[in-house]
Amino acid sequence: MTTSPPHPTPEGVMDRPTTEYLFRGPRSTPESRAGRPPEHRFENRPGMVVEKDIAVPFGDEGHVLYVDVYRPDTDVPAAPLVSWSPYGKHNPAPIGQIYPASGVRPEWTSDLTTFEAPDPEYWVPHGYAIVLADVPGTWYSEGRATYHSPEEARAFADVVEWAGTQPWSAGKVGLSGVSYLTSLQWRVAELNPPHLAAINPWEGWNDTYREVARHGGIPETSFWPYIWERWGASTTEIEDLEAETAAHPFFDDFWASKSADLEAIRVPTFVVASWADQGLHTRGTLEGFRRMSSEHKWLDVHGRKKWAYYYEPENVERQRAFFDHFLLGRDTGLESWPRVRAEVRESYYQGTWRDREQWPLEDVEHRPLHLDAANGSLGWAPVQAVAEVGYDSLGSGLAPRRATFSITFPERVELVGHTTATLWVSTDGAEDVDVFVALFKLDADGRQVGFPYYGQFEDGPVAVGWQRASHRERDDERSTDFLPVLAHRRLLPVTPGEPTRLDIEVLPSGTRFDAGERLLLVVQGTDVMRYREPLTYARHAETVNSGRTTVHTGGRFDSHLRVPVLPPRD
Repeated sequence: MTTSPPHPTPEGVMDRPTTEYLFRGPRSTPESRAGRPPEHRFENRPGMVVEKDIAVPFGDEGHVLYVDVYRPDTDVPAAPLVSWSPYGKHNPAPIGQIYPASGVRPEWTSDLTTFEAPDPEYWVPHGYAIVLADVPGTWYSEGRATYHSPEEARAFADVVEWAGTQPWSAGKVGLSGVSYLTSLQWRVAELNPPHLAAINPWEGWNDTYREVARHGGIPETSFWPYIWERWGASTTEIEDLEAETAAHPFFDDFWASKSADLEAIRVPTFVVASWADQGLHTRGTLEGFRRMSSEHKWLDVHGRKKWAYYYEPENVERQRAFFDHFLLGRDTGLESWPRVRAEVRESYYQGTWRDREQWPLEDVEHRPLHLDAANGSLGWAPVQAVAEVGYDSLGSGLAPRRATFSITFPERVELVGHTTATLWVSTDGAEDVDVFVALFKLDADGRQVGFPYYGQFEDGPVAVGWQRASHRERDDERSTDFLPVLAHRRLLPVTPGEPTRLDIEVLPSGTRFDAGERLLLVVQGTDVMRYREPLTYARHAETVNSGRTTVHTGGRFDSHLRVPVLPPRD
């Protein structure tokens, strides 16, 4: 076990506890994944200078990491856009080839585009230098890999300062990229390095425990283990996330060190989130926008596939308008943008944009929809009579493996924002229970309306949520009236047979229901969305469930959905 070295804390950033990491040998070598040892060299392309394997010093121990730079072949200084990635700067990886169902069209990226990073063929002719960095401890970069850590953030800050002070640099640095390439934007932006002038977080988590590793306290068993393999190419040692996750079942100093101090972020920011990446990036991206301290910040939240939305030409132009303004001082009409644009989905890739000034939307009304187990309904009026419905806690699919509740809307309703499922549940003979919920839209004929989900799927729900009952304790300092934040500090067993209140965070969504359409709530003991292996998405195979779970409604057991109703004004 190794203790991270001391390092000065930048002004304005809270002190973080010293973190102890576990390390292991690499999961793969660079050579086994088409890497080549670093060799500083230049390559020429029309209008472009490509400088490969530049050794950039970072940290206090004399280590270097390696970057590639794509810049204009002119004497005019270029604006650096840095992408910080564990996936390999050397390896062009068009999303559309790796994930054919991603929606990214071949003509949207060139053969220079690396995984989840901006395309140099587009940006360089517009006066930008694309800087692609292999993060410390991955590929041939030196040091040991620690992921989403304060040490990694400080190394990133060193690269930002390097990019802002090169002879070819215009001095103001921006950050671009999706997923991991966004998650580390939050981390370096909290340090506010002097040359960082604008960031574009495009769907990236910032609280690794709550948003990825343990949804509602339930271990995630598909994406989280898979992604360690993707990050694990190294010539040194990598952080042993498997051992650390097992050693830290609660939200402690270790997990706090992998969470961004969002309130410390002051740099101008264009945030892009989606309703579609639930269980991975939706929550963190929206929390990043809400909690950051930036005076200049904008939000787009859409209902489409994340990679396709990033590379869609119209949205690349919006990215450039943002960076042109803050990095190159150009008038792009940015100040006329609405502070918040939210897409209200009607069906797959069909929706209407709502312009607002803040997130959550300032005119949203959070209203309770009460559950009635006697008839499986949801309604605006409180339910007086106590009733209950049970299901097999290890099952999925139709009753008796789930409980369902629905409402048919008599007039158009738009639900945009955070939902909370307050459920009174009991279990027979166990001291804990895992509860999974999902919301679906049904059309007037009772057919499910599917939406993009987890980057690749097209039959997704409106929203999902999870909670392990023993993790139900709330963090009162962080919780709001629309977002219950769980503390995850200890186990609170339930009493067998006794109803226990759970306030389950249902991830944010934006959906329109026309008259005659239905909102369906599903409650069960396993993942509601189930896809065949080896497709990667949020799975939870390690359950505490056994026996039967019962949902109690009515009277003193006021189970309800607290939904975000957007009053009609557009």
